[in-house]
Amino acid sequence: MTLGTKPTLYSTSPHFVEAEHLFLQCLHWEGLDQIVARDPLRMREFEDALEFALGEAFHTGEESEEPHRFLHRVLYAINRMKLFWYDDLDHYINENSTYLFAIRNRIESAWQDWENKSFAVERFENIDVNRALKQRVVADLERQPSAEDVYIQKEMGEAGYRRLIEIASVGGLVEASQLSRMLGGVGNEVQSMLTRIFLEEYGGGRLNRKHSSFFLTMLETLKLDTRPEAYLDRLPWQVLANINLSFTLCEQKRNFLRYVGGLLYFETSAPLDFGTFKLAGERLGLPYDAWGYWDIHVKEDERHGRWMLDDVALPLIERYPERAWQMVFGYDEQKRFNERAGKATLASIQKAETD
Repeated sequence: MTLGTKPTLYSTSPHFVEAEHLFLQCLHWEGLDQIVARDPLRMREFEDALEFALGEAFHTGEESEEPHRFLHRVLYAINRMKLFWYDDLDHYINENSTYLFAIRNRIESAWQDWENKSFAVERFENIDVNRALKQRVVADLERQPSAEDVYIQKEMGEAGYRRLIEIASVGGLVEASQLSRMLGGVGNEVQSMLTRIFLEEYGGGRLNRKHSSFFLTMLETLKLDTRPEAYLDRLPWQVLANINLSFTLCEQKRNFLRYVGGLLYFETSAPLDFGTFKLAGERLGLPYDAWGYWDIHVKEDERHGRWMLDDVALPLIERYPERAWQMVFGYDEQKRFNERAGKATLASIQKAETD
């Protein structure tokens, strides 16, 4: 979906359609804060839907698909303005809107409280961080393929593989963008290593070596739409929640350690996850350009995982001994989000193969 167009992906709660459409329109209103202040009822339809969705999503549970989808699409629409899309500069006219800031905080606060209630955050506070991180990394490096992995490796057809690429494209075409927002500030060894990882993700400043360029090649090879966010409507809310989590963490420096833990998990788990996608592409007889992006990550993320543990996470234990437990929390949190998003993605893949 192009932001600003009318969504059509709600079936059982059609009032979300008009509410999201109104919200996407308001992003382009010049003087949004003043408009809302003068006419509080102007956004009434959206705010009623927002109130309903917050109650349904975070009191009913994960089975309430459409309220979760609505909330995460609204949150994503706000978050994405923190990245530059090389589009019309007027699209950013409300980037610093206090109205949007309040909406974001309202969703984010309720969502994070709901996520953390089932996660018992306090259990991390007295943990041996050094040992816990090392144990988790070893366990995830030696993890055996799950039932979902085996299905993708051995059974998924080309229609399913194309759906996988479509869903992954929303993040893949702006890969590592959130990391860029964590790099500014005082120079030290940790910052330097994070910058080194970032530069490898960005091909050392060479567009043809940037990882997102390899993703673009996959889309082109499969004759899929190469426009950023072209397949936004394909994303299950669980995948959008994963993307929104990155924004939540990287936009607040107090979440830095939690972000580092999540990135450590991502870099540790990527070789197995992306290796699964690579094997599927090979089995399907697709050309290298249709799965080469995964191959590159298998090779580079093995190295990035070691760097993240040895040169980022462990040094931060000494720098923040009282708060280092947040890295373990971030690691486990990202693992849970990834697993949930993976299950939702698999369901979408299987649906694509039966449609």
